[in-house]
Amino acid sequence: MPRLTQAIKHLIIINVIMYFAPQLLNMDLTNLFALHYPKNEHFGVWQYITHMFMHGGPAHLLFNMYGLWAFGTPLEQMWGRNKFLFFYFSAGIGAGLIYTFANYYQFNGIYEQLIGMGVSPAEIQNILSSGQYNDSLITLSNKTMSEFYSLYHTPAVGASGAIYGILVAFGLTYPDAKLALIFFPVPIAAKYFIPLIILSDLFFGMTSYSIGNIAHFAHIGGAIIGFIIAWYWKKNQFKFR
Repeated sequence: MPRLTQAIKHLIIINVIMYFAPQLLNMDLTNLFALHYPKNEHFGVWQYITHMFMHGGPAHLLFNMYGLWAFGTPLEQMWGRNKFLFFYFSAGIGAGLIYTFANYYQFNGIYEQLIGMGVSPAEIQNILSSGQYNDSLITLSNKTMSEFYSLYHTPAVGASGAIYGILVAFGLTYPDAKLALIFFPVPIAAKYFIPLIILSDLFFGMTSYSIGNIAHFAHIGGAIIGFIIAWYWKKNQFKFR
């Protein structure tokens, strides 16, 4: 079992505190620290960092922290603390930005359809505020309008984007390492396993088959940024030792 390196140890401690402390103090920090849609009244630029330390439940926290430890440890040992932290936050922030761009594309597409139906910007804002609309005027499906409302109001939380960046970097560094899922315990080389996971996120993010409230495009964003940085460092032999 790899030892707990310094950066990962402190990241895990901060994540655990940020999850349990608000519950013990009966505080809700979601509006302040979770990543909101930019036009939402609760949005703040700092949320591109703080959302990485917020989690939706104990299982969410546990899986992310396990991934951080299991796949991040050999990377921190190779790169050193400072370079690993740069990589971690770059992947996490990049994941948040790409997630925002994907949401903007979806949100703006529905917004333009509403404008085309003769719904004024003020009426659209009222729909977003109240969740109510005149279905005799608006011919979009309830599912589409629900998605429109959700894109505006549902914030993103979790370190998953950064963890996906770490997964990609791990796969580039240790392509023949054998990995497996709990529900599919068949060891597969990282060079095949990790692209399969990312393609799954892309499929679920672009279709209606997603299971649960998962920010698939944040995962993809973290993977893209992680790949770019890790590939560049590997190409230039950018190692701590």
